[in-house]
Amino acid sequence: MAGGSIPVPGGLGSAADVAATEADGATWLEHLHSWVVTVDHKKLGVMYVLYALLFLVVGGIEALIIRIQLFFPDNHFVSAETFNRVFTMHGTTMIFFVAMPIVFGFGNYLMPLMLGVRDMAFPRLNAFSFWMSAFGGLLLYYSFIGGVGLQGAGSAPDVGWWAYAPLTSRAFSRGHSTDYWALALIVSGFGSIGAAINFIATAFCMRCKGMTLFRMPLFVWLYVVSSGLVLVAVSPLTAAQVMLTIDRYLGGHFFDTQAGGSAVVWAHFFWIFGHPEVYVLVLPAFAIINEVVPVFSRKAIFGYPAMVAASVGIGFVSLGVWAHHMFTIGMTSISNAFFVLSTMLVGIPTGIKIFNWIATMWGGKIRYRTPMLFAVGFLVQFLIAGLTGIILSVAPFNWQLHNSYFVIAHFHYVIVGAILFAIFSGIYYWFPKVTGRMLDERLGKWNFWLFVIGFHVCFDVMHIPGVLGMPRSIYTYEADRGWTGLNQIVSVGAIIQGIAIAILVYNMIHSALKGQEAGPDPWDAWTLEWATNSPPPPYNFAIEPVARSRRPLWDLKHPNDPDEPLEEG
Repeated sequence: MAGGSIPVPGGLGSAADVAATEADGATWLEHLHSWVVTVDHKKLGVMYVLYALLFLVVGGIEALIIRIQLFFPDNHFVSAETFNRVFTMHGTTMIFFVAMPIVFGFGNYLMPLMLGVRDMAFPRLNAFSFWMSAFGGLLLYYSFIGGVGLQGAGSAPDVGWWAYAPLTSRAFSRGHSTDYWALALIVSGFGSIGAAINFIATAFCMRCKGMTLFRMPLFVWLYVVSSGLVLVAVSPLTAAQVMLTIDRYLGGHFFDTQAGGSAVVWAHFFWIFGHPEVYVLVLPAFAIINEVVPVFSRKAIFGYPAMVAASVGIGFVSLGVWAHHMFTIGMTSISNAFFVLSTMLVGIPTGIKIFNWIATMWGGKIRYRTPMLFAVGFLVQFLIAGLTGIILSVAPFNWQLHNSYFVIAHFHYVIVGAILFAIFSGIYYWFPKVTGRMLDERLGKWNFWLFVIGFHVCFDVMHIPGVLGMPRSIYTYEADRGWTGLNQIVSVGAIIQGIAIAILVYNMIHSALKGQEAGPDPWDAWTLEWATNSPPPPYNFAIEPVARSRRPLWDLKHPNDPDEPLEEG
């Protein structure tokens, strides 16, 4: 049945429906206009993902510039000022304009399809949210061509992605680079909040008949929790950016220590956003893994109720761990102890998820196609990232390593080793649904193995100079420090990862044009997005589907065989 047409009762969509709804003979300008003014969740989801992939290439180039600069001691590939600007733009780009848009894109495209409905709860708000997010990225990068232009990285911000005071004051940051940074995050923050409201409203108010809350796919549950975190965490960041703008232009002194303000207040505001932000991104990564692992293990997810409870638990606990980023800032011993314990506590619901994924795979008939390979890579690397996170949760240990490359390695283990691997898994899994064509499996395996090798060469080794005392964010270092060989290995790993991403980009373009036709359900899956055509018609479903279990499509395909695949644990 895999790869063929699926006989789905009820006429949920057909090729004739798609052809009848597509405009014939439209010019390229009319096609472009239809995308610009669209409120269709599928087109907006695709634009989110393409926008994020574009900035992934840009942020990756910035990362390579950083690694080339650190390849040799006392290197002068770029100036110190340019390095600081590239460093700031790399961090800001990867978090705000790669990771967040791409997870929003997956949610936009898939949530209505999984819920068996025709669109998001608020289509116009959905379009507004995308364009606000997109404008935020363009506003940030406009700073690159300000001042003296691209030479010397223009007047791009140079304050780090966390922008600690007093680096953002007018005395330290002259010109308008920091203003571009603050305004870009304010604008994109409004887009993120709008998207979160839409996800929550869609999940709670737009389900098809029979789909109770505990029949919703775990994908949807994870997006609901992540969206709740967006509402709680992005608002303090937006408030802090407004306060910073008041400091810079209206004579405010919120963060000006010379006038009675507090730089520590900025740190609290930023990390109240900054650490839940990690879970805003990793929960959608969990959502992808929750769909890929069962399908390629041929088993229903183990422990659905426990997975829902663990997801909600992670969201709740993650709001109380932010100050483990601030152990070296001078908090009281009671505060340090609280954040040590809360940080360790978040490992409990996370561990439940890891055990449930392993239990789902255990005894299953695993198919190691490219989506599953990336999912397995996610499981291994997220476990390691969690263990180094527990290490850093211990205040005395954190005191020694806080401002070192050990923290950079841990952070990238989460962002790249977990989140990006899950995103690549999702791209290979749902690309046939979006385009109607399969990604090339041979190129996919090249993409996976090169990325795995490059990742571990880069970020495994990066822990070592951190332990040896290499500070983060430095422009260069002296030859007698003993870090040269380690930095060169790290840089080689970064280049290998760049090659792997280039293969993915080529695979996507080539497969979209000439790839093997996928059919409605190439993976023999059981959630409702696979019940309609690939790509889906504009209205998703001609007749609203009815969910009678957590595996509605499997029930439709196997009405007389309800116990296959294996029942939920």
